[in-house]
Amino acid sequence: MAQELGRVIFTRDRYARSWSLGDRKNPICKTPILMQLTGDPEMEEFLSPFSSKTDSNIPSTLSVSSKVPLSPPDFSHKGPNYESFIGHVLPPSLDEANAGEPAGSGQLLPVSWQRLSHDRDLLDSNLNPSIIVLVDSVQLAAQPGKLVKAIHVLKNKFPGSLLWTPGIGGPDNAAVLNWFGVDIFDLSRSRMCNSAGVILSENGPRMPDDSMSETATMEVQIQHWKQSIASIKSNLKNGTLRSLVDKQSLNSPNLVEHLRSHDKICSEQPGLLSSHVDNEKILDCSSPNTLNDPVVKEWCDFISNRYKAPNGLDNVLILLPCSARKPYRLSKSHGRFIRAINSNSCHEVMVTSPLGLVPRDLEEIWPASHYDIPVTGDWSHDELIRTQTMLDSLLSRHGYNLVINHSSMELKTGDVELIETRNGLSPGSGEALDNLSESVKEAIQRFNVNKRRNNHLLMDTFASVSRKQLNNDKWLEGVSIRGKPPFWRLEKDNVQVAIWSIDRRGFSFSKSAIEILHQNNTLSKVCIKTGPKLKGDIFYSNIESFDSDIKAGNDILVYQDDLPVGLARAVAPAWEWPITGGRLAKTHQRL
Repeated sequence: MAQELGRVIFTRDRYARSWSLGDRKNPICKTPILMQLTGDPEMEEFLSPFSSKTDSNIPSTLSVSSKVPLSPPDFSHKGPNYESFIGHVLPPSLDEANAGEPAGSGQLLPVSWQRLSHDRDLLDSNLNPSIIVLVDSVQLAAQPGKLVKAIHVLKNKFPGSLLWTPGIGGPDNAAVLNWFGVDIFDLSRSRMCNSAGVILSENGPRMPDDSMSETATMEVQIQHWKQSIASIKSNLKNGTLRSLVDKQSLNSPNLVEHLRSHDKICSEQPGLLSSHVDNEKILDCSSPNTLNDPVVKEWCDFISNRYKAPNGLDNVLILLPCSARKPYRLSKSHGRFIRAINSNSCHEVMVTSPLGLVPRDLEEIWPASHYDIPVTGDWSHDELIRTQTMLDSLLSRHGYNLVINHSSMELKTGDVELIETRNGLSPGSGEALDNLSESVKEAIQRFNVNKRRNNHLLMDTFASVSRKQLNNDKWLEGVSIRGKPPFWRLEKDNVQVAIWSIDRRGFSFSKSAIEILHQNNTLSKVCIKTGPKLKGDIFYSNIESFDSDIKAGNDILVYQDDLPVGLARAVAPAWEWPITGGRLAKTHQRL
């Protein structure tokens, strides 16, 4: 009988994923799921498709059995059924110690902190488990940084595996753990709460309310689990799981510490985030934790270190407040700012949180066009420091002669002349707008700033976007812009090479762009194996090599035998590409 677990990713967001289990055409259930342990009440198969037990031997053996048919190819019998030797598990504090007796390997892979540190068998490239069990999760969760680090290592080494962290999951932390990459939970903590007469809810343990006729039975505990898992699945599908995670992390100081450690690790990993998102996706910035979100930190790093102002705009810098509506230029407030400025020859940059600074030429792309933050008019110390640091960097890398500050933030410009136009006034007040208008007029005359033509304005914007989303803007040399807003065509020698996609908020390349992109090293690359010509999509089975910086949504150049043969759009980020089932990139142009 087949012992492989049929699984394919249904939805994903960074390390959080929902796997469809069983026949991909008609899956029986979707993760996250519960593992039924000995003594647990029976649970519905869609909630708990597996059962597990551990024998009484020392060291013990762990078995996992499927209650439903989940094994390909025909999914006709209950399975898979796994068994694996756990081995000796030493406390995680004994970092340098080696238990000596190795644990089992195969489709069910028990892993401990010591095994991660000492067992070279885990480096075997042929090792591709269906389920990984982090057997010392409880001990790791009690030590700062270790649980998150262990999960991170396992997810990157085995991206195609489901992860179970026994004993630590509950309705109150499942969203956070799923965000880290955990797919399977169990009722251990719920059973402890049941024994103590306590309900383990989505907000943490609490006593039953007698006035509501509440009880702490296992049926009630499972109901809270159902609500928690349903919430995770819904938020993951809608792209809002991070918002739920931020809220849930406040359930305990340990969760806050774990989330901060996770964000720090993720900020240092290439190929994790998305370059493009659906128009409906919102980056919820209601929580102070958003300042540490890798998406935000990546943006701030780019603006601080790699952003280049369009040619000719590094003379007069205008700092403006943000707006609730995105992109900003469509808002009523920015309509008034634009009319007051009445020139396209100055560099407009929005001051906002948590992104710090958003140049006008990047306002239409992720995440600048998708974030939402409550506006109070007050700035925290961290927000002030971040924005000032970004401004210092922007000023040091450009030759601005003047900064006109129409934002609400008090900022320093060093040796660069500063004009304040608000002086405590509302940004949209007549007096403030008059001050802004007059300051811009005087600056243009004083520094002899030239007005840009519309086609130059568009090309500057496209070049900035290309430098942010792609490797460079070299492919735009010799390109002309045709069409009417917002439908722009980019042509070279009267041949269309790309269009500006308002849905994608980025470029959609044509077949004729392949050679240009290749010559200019503009896109990340994937090399497929020698053999038949490129016809279908990109799967791990036909990949020879790939760049580690590929993000979900990226256009990538497809090579075969060192020659460019097509274009594909990444469905999954680079960390998932080794040994992950399902489509990794969708091919949309072929030579």
